[in-house]
Amino acid sequence: MTQTAEKTDLAQIGVVGLAVMGSNLARNFARNGNTVAVYNRSPEKTRALISEHGDEGTFIPSETVEDFVASLERPRKAIIMVQAGAATDAVINQLTEAMDEGDIIIDGGNALFTDTIRREKEVAAKGRHFVGAGISGGEEGALNGPSIMPGGPAESWETLGPILESIAAEVDGTPCVTHIGPDGAGHFVKMVHNGIEYADMQVIGEAYQLLRYGAGMEPAEIAEVFREWNAGDLDSYLIEITAEVLAQKDPETGAPLVDVIVDAAGQKGTGRWTAINGLELGVPITGIAESVFARALSSATAQRAAAQEGQLPSGTITELNVDKAEFVEDVRRALYAAKLIGYSQGFDEIKAGSEEFGWNVDPRDLATIWRGGCIIRAKFLDRIREAYDNNADLPALILDPYFKGELENLIDPWRRVVVAATQLGLPVPVFASSLSYYDSLRAERLPAALIQGQRDFFGAHTFKRVDRDGTFHIEWSGDRSLTEM
Repeated sequence: MTQTAEKTDLAQIGVVGLAVMGSNLARNFARNGNTVAVYNRSPEKTRALISEHGDEGTFIPSETVEDFVASLERPRKAIIMVQAGAATDAVINQLTEAMDEGDIIIDGGNALFTDTIRREKEVAAKGRHFVGAGISGGEEGALNGPSIMPGGPAESWETLGPILESIAAEVDGTPCVTHIGPDGAGHFVKMVHNGIEYADMQVIGEAYQLLRYGAGMEPAEIAEVFREWNAGDLDSYLIEITAEVLAQKDPETGAPLVDVIVDAAGQKGTGRWTAINGLELGVPITGIAESVFARALSSATAQRAAAQEGQLPSGTITELNVDKAEFVEDVRRALYAAKLIGYSQGFDEIKAGSEEFGWNVDPRDLATIWRGGCIIRAKFLDRIREAYDNNADLPALILDPYFKGELENLIDPWRRVVVAATQLGLPVPVFASSLSYYDSLRAERLPAALIQGQRDFFGAHTFKRVDRDGTFHIEWSGDRSLTEM
């Protein structure tokens, strides 16, 4: 029987925006014992939610913002699940006007963190609290337990914490939610989470490509390989669902579904934002950036068609000349290595962003709350948490003794896979760029010395020396003498 609270009752939490994510989140709150106020600009969605799922808990539906706000207990707490951008700003303005001092507005969408910083200041100036909360897990997570990354004022977390803990995923009895830091910290961390997700998905795709077109395996056979991998070090949500996708047949033709899907991947912005912010912070998130470019290239369908029609020269393409089982194992190990680089680079960006904006984000918290509910949940997140427990100031995640030991067993297969992909003519941008990043970190000297010499030659940009302090310039157009600046 549908349970709709009387207007004299008050809701602990409200949800604005009842598309799939918002509707599922409202249901999750209600299923976990919360009375939930619900509002959508189109009343039909509100009515549909109550009609179809009203028996899952107690809801208070409203058809105006004013009624919605009036149905919330103080301090009022309303979570916005509408399209990012202008629509979010419009709802924030409506709620700010209707709410009172101390009430809390939560943006649960994928907002750009700089927008969240701006919004937090604007809302705070009017005496309300604003929380940008990253929510990961997709539609299923929103309904059954997401990973939640709220930012905003610490006082807001004191009020919001218990109700968010009631709906978050749990691992070993620990809810996958914690206060990330002030203003835009929550949305920043969710942005980088999605960047890691991009890299993870791309490198899994590259592993599939190598097994399919390098080793000549069919999708159903590769699905079984991924199921085996998911029982070991690669145990993760994305490996698990990859096996499901590869095993799926097209309901209409009976062909492998992966062969029916157009090979042009879309994006909604968070991966691109992560790459841009990495450049702004000067953090080399090469695997993440390459995964964004790989999606862009996949969608450049006209260029790709022209290149194929024009028969761009391929050079000498070789066939795989190693044992198939050995190659599959090499790909597994290379995939594990590249995934570790993706996570390491993501944590580097979070550390740099935290320092830049004064957020004091704790990487141990992220490794904890990403173990469940979110898309990048993986077995080795427990190891990542241990790494930061042992040394909170790790220069890079892969310098942790455990991960260094893992990489010692992965590096040779990783090199072999990148060489084999090149010989086979198969693109592996994340495998290759991540390996180059790894080798750059361990190199005693990099060609940046030459680049600094070039910059000094054409632009008098100066350089530093290895043998003493100071800044120097060569008089290139004169007598080539050294000048200390």
